[in-house]
Amino acid sequence: MSDYDYDLLVLGSGPGGQKAAIAAAKLGYRAAVVERRHMLGGVCINTGTVPSKTLREAVLYLTGLNMRDLYGQSYRVKDDITIQDLLSRTQHVIGREVEIIRSQLFRNGVHLIHGTGRFVDDHTVAVRPHDSDTDRVVRSSRIVIATGTRPARPPEVAFDGQHIVDSDGILALEKVPASMVVVGAGVIGVEYASMFAALGTRVTVVERRSQMLEFCDSEIVEALKFHLRDLSVTFRFGESVAKVEASERGTVTTLESGKRIPADTVMYSAGRQGTTETLDLHNAGLSADDRGRIKVGPDFRTEVEHIYAVGDVIGFPALASTSMEQGRLAAYCAFDEPVDSLLALQPIGIYSIPEISYCGQTEDQLTKSSVPYEVGVSRYRELARGQIVGDSYGMLKLLVSTETRQLLGVHVFGTTATELVHIGQAIMTCGGTVDHLVDTVFNYPTLSEAYKIAALDAANKMRAVERLTG
Repeated sequence: MSDYDYDLLVLGSGPGGQKAAIAAAKLGYRAAVVERRHMLGGVCINTGTVPSKTLREAVLYLTGLNMRDLYGQSYRVKDDITIQDLLSRTQHVIGREVEIIRSQLFRNGVHLIHGTGRFVDDHTVAVRPHDSDTDRVVRSSRIVIATGTRPARPPEVAFDGQHIVDSDGILALEKVPASMVVVGAGVIGVEYASMFAALGTRVTVVERRSQMLEFCDSEIVEALKFHLRDLSVTFRFGESVAKVEASERGTVTTLESGKRIPADTVMYSAGRQGTTETLDLHNAGLSADDRGRIKVGPDFRTEVEHIYAVGDVIGFPALASTSMEQGRLAAYCAFDEPVDSLLALQPIGIYSIPEISYCGQTEDQLTKSSVPYEVGVSRYRELARGQIVGDSYGMLKLLVSTETRQLLGVHVFGTTATELVHIGQAIMTCGGTVDHLVDTVFNYPTLSEAYKIAALDAANKMRAVERLTG
């Protein structure tokens, strides 16, 4: 080990990189993180998850959207909402989060090496500081690649940072556009489409597939589409963009079908590209696919035994939550330490307006697998708390095995869906049954009561079948 500067060197300080380095340090090993000085925390903190979710909270507060059922459709906290109103909260949160990450690394004895890293060989990384032409050469026994992704940019599109932007550039707009075309109805596209629609922007979503968010429960997706249409969002499914023309007055998006859509701004959300092109992977005996992603095994080990990769750079699900766990697991595996994980039952959260979150299987998956199940549903409008918070559209759905009575899936749509899903997740990871929820006492009034109502709904349906067949 004396031939190496570190036992574990992590390239990237996003959620996966942070947790890998800190886990190694907690185990007593020498750990370091390589990151550009202005990007501590990675894309997650600086341009991705945290800014977009903070922007969402600012939009909800300033527009008063969630309170309109109570105070009328014209209710608004601030009439003239500016980009600076939205970004001031975002910049505050980013600054605080960066300092928290810096403190966590320092407290755990993780060295922070500023600069951009590239492989010299499979144990050696050259780090180039942004203000120097001289590399710092670092050798490590084990290496974790956690460099994340950036928005994919079609080469034929002339991005200008104002009229035509990607999901990073949307945070640098000078004003809230009156109209916008969002190309791509994936998670990021849907999130930003709903935020700007809530601000009053006329949004058109163009998606080449016939459906959006196909991995989610179809009933939940239909509820989201209905709500977005109520915010005046127009969907163009089964359509592809032929070209986008921009001028000082705005943009015109021409679709393959011949339709032309005028708008102030076009935002491309065409997937993500792994940030691997500057790593010189070939020097370490590695390669990436055409989307910049690195292939790994179940323990996050690459084709080179002592090099691991975690987070968005390895592909789906590309979530901050799963990246954190991948980083922890990779560090433990790298040092042959025993470790357990419940990664197979990870929740998926979509921070649209309203939120979607789920854990486990969907109805379509269960039907295709010929798994018998029953559905239990609770609607927020039936809950006192739903009336109090002004949410008349939210719902919680439980999928229950009719054979074992265990929860097979939990799907939530509405206020705090990404929080509520964890109750169902906890029951599922413990192998709990629908009867556990039926027998549980929940605080009143809360949205969590939806679990008991949905559980009773499912249990009563199963009991009705048992009576008729008993």
